[in-house]
Amino acid sequence: MARLTRYSKFESELDELDSGELMQMIQETLLGQGMNDPYDPDPNARPSMDDLFDAILNALAEKGMIPEEMLAEAMQAGDIQDTPLGQQIQKMMDKLQQDGFIRKEFEDGEGGGTGQAGEAKFNLTDKSIDFLGYKSLRDLMGGMGRSSAGAHETRDYSSGIDMMGELKSYEFGDTLNLDTTATLSNVISKGLENMDESDLVIRQSEYSSSAATVVLLDCSHSMILYGEDRFTPAKQVALALAHLIRTQYPGDTVKFVLFHDSAEEVPISKLAQAQIGPYHTNTAGGLRLAQQLLKRENKDMKQIVMITDGKPSALTLPDGRIYKNAYGLDPYVLGATLREVAQCRRSGIQVNTFMLARDAELVGFVRRVAEMTRGKAYFTTPHNIGQYVLMDYMSNKTKLVN
Repeated sequence: MARLTRYSKFESELDELDSGELMQMIQETLLGQGMNDPYDPDPNARPSMDDLFDAILNALAEKGMIPEEMLAEAMQAGDIQDTPLGQQIQKMMDKLQQDGFIRKEFEDGEGGGTGQAGEAKFNLTDKSIDFLGYKSLRDLMGGMGRSSAGAHETRDYSSGIDMMGELKSYEFGDTLNLDTTATLSNVISKGLENMDESDLVIRQSEYSSSAATVVLLDCSHSMILYGEDRFTPAKQVALALAHLIRTQYPGDTVKFVLFHDSAEEVPISKLAQAQIGPYHTNTAGGLRLAQQLLKRENKDMKQIVMITDGKPSALTLPDGRIYKNAYGLDPYVLGATLREVAQCRRSGIQVNTFMLARDAELVGFVRRVAEMTRGKAYFTTPHNIGQYVLMDYMSNKTKLVN
């Protein structure tokens, strides 16, 4: 009879690990490329429960939460899932499902039975997306401080009800938000009988703009080449921005577009598990789709936040075919891309570009885009892009359009 070993202390420690802590431990894997094969012909393929099992196993091992003898026993077994360690991880996966962080689904044709983990895929739920967005926002903000909730500062003021602005003399048409101290001072110095309209002092309120944003995420193959994963930090920024807008700027909207050989809108629920591919960079297609989405929005400010690391190298032709040239800045592709940039300018859409590379040709292209749309150009790294994007969003200012 085989020796029965009990690991009560080990099991107790893992039983105390709640789903939120577990999600925090595996968030980089959930957002990264590890859940899917980047060369998979279907970039939208859902990861399997086996992938989730491996992610939890690796996270526990990296954190040193598995006793050496327990890990050694599991690694020597024919099937780790049949060992005490595997059973404990299965319990943790079940808890993630029970607590609403994942939704287990079977592939078409496999029925709705229970089966083994390898027979099922999983999706992240809205609760997971919200959790990952919150965690990403908290991590990226760090000690930067927070903006006041619910408003973008603008260069103009309205004499509304928000008593936070500068003092000014009353003018006809202003809301009478009197600053009592300053007005009484005028009364005392001039006398009530000598007062006129200009001696009434009001406090201006800051005009609160509403913004519609489309985040353009480059998911061409260069975003994971050269030993650096640039796509995962870009997704983290996008999730953090979505959480910031939902919680601090509820009047704003944000949508997401992936661009590669072509471009498509991706819902926030699918963003976390979006993968790299195909290969080229159809910037014009991304800008065109972003403009279509922004045309539907009735907001004071419309902007595109483009996160990329490559030059435009693809173009959708009128007949639907994709023209590609990965060598240098192709004049045909560049011309079409700049025409879309010019259309953004005519539509009053600002394009802020966050470039993850510093190639000389790219620097010139990005600066030209910024100049054409009165936008901004940032040359960042995967390590600091989050701070740049979030601080730019919160400090973005616009004039009131009458």
